[in-house]
Amino acid sequence: MKRIVLVVLVLTLALGVAAWANGASDKGAKPATAAKASAGATTVTGWITDDKCGAKGANAKGEACTKKCIAGGAHAVLVNDADGKVWAIDNADAIKGHEGHHVTVTGHLDTTKNSIHIASMKMAAEAPKS
Repeated sequence: MKRIVLVVLVLTLALGVAAWANGASDKGAKPATAAKASAGATTVTGWITDDKCGAKGANAKGEACTKKCIAGGAHAVLVNDADGKVWAIDNADAIKGHEGHHVTVTGHLDTTKNSIHIASMKMAAEAPKS
């Protein structure tokens, strides 16, 4: 009887140590979704404008028009400086106060919808000459 109790105690202790060691090694690991999300982040510099004007409004002169159109219900877009591509902004609350501005954004592009989900944004250093 003592032998059975001793074997059960040793097995319980061994399993407990193994579980503790496995849990300790996972503490520094990132969840798979967080690693995947950060891997897809892209940085784009361009103009925040509206879907009515698109690339035509991608300049410093278009700020007032962009603000008016977005306030009137138009959807916000980002016009990439590098290639002129227009990306729909799928989280418009992220650009509040930056309508018509030249910005650098970091976010996740959805090429099937031609949209970007903005994670962070800052004013761009200098607007390109138009």
